[in-house]
Parts: sequence; structure tokens; C-alpha cells
Amino acid sequence: MINWMKRLNQALPGLVLGILLYGVIIELVGVWFVSDKLRYSTGLLIGIGCAVGMAIHIAMIIEESVRIGKGHEKYLSFKSVMRYLVLCAIMITMSFFKLGNMFTAIIGVLGLKVSAYAQPLLNKFQKNKSIQ
Repeated sequence: MINWMKRLNQALPGLVLGILLYGVIIELVGVWFVSDKLRYSTGLLIGIGCAVGMAIHIAMIIEESVRIGKGHEKYLSFKSVMRYLVLCAIMITMSFFKLGNMFTAIIGVLGLKVSAYAQPLLNKFQKNKSIQ
């Protein structure tokens, strides 16, 4: 699986790992402060799953847009809008069937942003560790 992600985008495995680490940290810290632990955990799990799916989708779209070449702007815009519409549909379905906590699902989706911003720091840490 990791080789497949590396072929798609070199940064994708690190991004997915960052999302998963973020999810574990949020779960371990937050679960102690809520009364409905099951909905907290399922909401976070759904959000983390969405974040991983969005990261993979973004990498696929970047690869496709590079292959298309000129005129890829409309394609990229369309796929970006579709990605967020799918996310909205998942959140609405989750809310309708009471599958998890909506707040923690959004916190889980934000793991994509946190992981993306933390990548330079994690890469620097990884390089320093490999030198020693």
C-alpha cells in the first residue's frame, strides 16, 4: 500500500501517516472529557477516514492534471467541488443517522490540514534522526 502511495505522490505516505497520528492524539486526549465516548470516537473515525480519502483524491487529481497538461484548470476545479460535495453528503448522512459526533468529525477532517502544515517539520525531524 505504501509503495502505491509513493508512486502516486512521494509526500502522500507521510501525509496519511500524519493524519493517522493526529487522529490517535485527538482520540487519546479528548475521549476522557466527553460523556458520549462512542459517538465521539465514531465521529472522529469518520472524519479521519474522510481526511485520508481526501488526501488520496487530491494526489490522484494532481497526477491527472499533470497528465492532461494545458486546460486542466476546469477539471481541477470540478473535482475539487465534487470532493467537498461528497464530504458534505457524508456529514449530512452522518448527522441524519446519528452515526457520530459532528464536531469531532470536523476535527478529524482538519487532520488533513494539520498534517499538511506539519510535513516540513516531520521531514526535518526524520532527516535529523537518520543522520545520527
